[in-house]
Amino acid sequence: MSPEELDRLTDGIIAALKTVFDPEIPADIYELGLIYRVDIDGSRFVTIDMTLTAPGCPVAGEMPVWVRNAVSAVPGVAGVEVNMVFDPPWDQSRMSEEARIALDMW
Repeated sequence: MSPEELDRLTDGIIAALKTVFDPEIPADIYELGLIYRVDIDGSRFVTIDMTLTAPGCPVAGEMPVWVRNAVSAVPGVAGVEVNMVFDPPWDQSRMSEEARIALDMW
């Protein structure tokens, strides 16, 4: 895959991740820092490591499906695997400035 194609695919994946929201928090999961790793292999298969703001999150079972569905819709993605991880634990320091502004958390 060319560097240009990898950049295009990466941009599309990030855009797709930004469409997924925790229903209890008015910020997308990418800006919240819930996405720990996105790996795109040579066959365009995407592996994502993500976490939740808390292990007892009420949508813990649904959120990986939302992520898989969003990223699967990106043109050129061959398949998606979403792994739920809790190490390291999520904390507010992982949020982007955009999420901090949206949540008024300084």
